[in-house]
Amino acid sequence: MRLQDVKPRPGAKKRRKRLGCGESSGHGKTCGKGNKGQMARAGRGIRPGFEGGQMPMHRRLPKKGFNNTAFQDFIEVVNVGELNEAFQDGAVINEAALREVGLVSRKADVIKILGTGDLTVKLTIQGAKVSATAREKIEKAGGSIAA
Repeated sequence: MRLQDVKPRPGAKKRRKRLGCGESSGHGKTCGKGNKGQMARAGRGIRPGFEGGQMPMHRRLPKKGFNNTAFQDFIEVVNVGELNEAFQDGAVINEAALREVGLVSRKADVIKILGTGDLTVKLTIQGAKVSATAREKIEKAGGSIAA
């Protein structure tokens, strides 16, 4: 193989549509846009949802219901298995400690500890909600949960 034999893959290079180059080209006169009208003009097209001046569907329908997204609490979840890997025996777990090791990164209204994984170290949990299975595993390992 030589340098002069190197070619792009078939279909990789496509010729541009040459517009307005005579009627026999297939793209002459109106350049494939048809005759007159909104879609033939420069800067053509209409925005999504436009219905030709008629009141659009999204404005005709009544607005109903309530969405709680603006008011909901963001809950950051941490599993006991992750705590087991990140902390030493006898550590005190609070929001600052969890942020320090990188288990909680985003702004959280509530931190909840769930029971997935095994726990072998003794931990003291402060200022976090704890699920029933996580509470059982923490107390079984000799740890405690402060309210």
